[in-house]
Amino acid sequence: MPSAKIIEDWPQESREAAQAVIDKYGEPDEATQSLLIWYQRRHWKKIVASKEFYRHDFPMPHTDSVQCFTNYRVPVSKITPIAEFDGSVSVEHTAGEVSARCNDEEANCLALNLMHDIVTGEKSSQEARNYYANEVLSYRRKKPTPYMEDLLFSPNGNGTGDPDTRILSDEVLKWAVDEGKQDGNRL
Repeated sequence: MPSAKIIEDWPQESREAAQAVIDKYGEPDEATQSLLIWYQRRHWKKIVASKEFYRHDFPMPHTDSVQCFTNYRVPVSKITPIAEFDGSVSVEHTAGEVSARCNDEEANCLALNLMHDIVTGEKSSQEARNYYANEVLSYRRKKPTPYMEDLLFSPNGNGTGDPDTRILSDEVLKWAVDEGKQDGNRL
């Protein structure tokens, strides 16, 4: 089914945001009644436009329904500062990816560029919030907005995931299963 048909019944907020992605990248690679997904567009691992949207008041009231993902390893110590900066930036530490969800790709670039500045120590979470607000004002004034134009860092590529460290051995797991069988026989 063509994406235009799918989104015709979506709420205006998410329909308009999805249409902007369709206009830029064409038909999605996958589509359901509630999601449109594009893979490997520009530097994005994927872009997801969703029927569901979230109200977001930072830096001014708007809705979030377009999420852009890229490979990026975030040190554990930087996850909290990123969350303090913007709740629409998500870190999937195990998968080794970050995403930003806003109303358009440009705002997602802005958020992820500032996430990178937090990770590299260039900005604190509060400095990133202030920069974000100023960049949005510049955009409205039709002034240059380099953080909104493109990612200003290179995504880390593959191998950014962190599978963590095993702490349960096969022997301990077998012991737990055997104990469970013994306890099960007592019931």
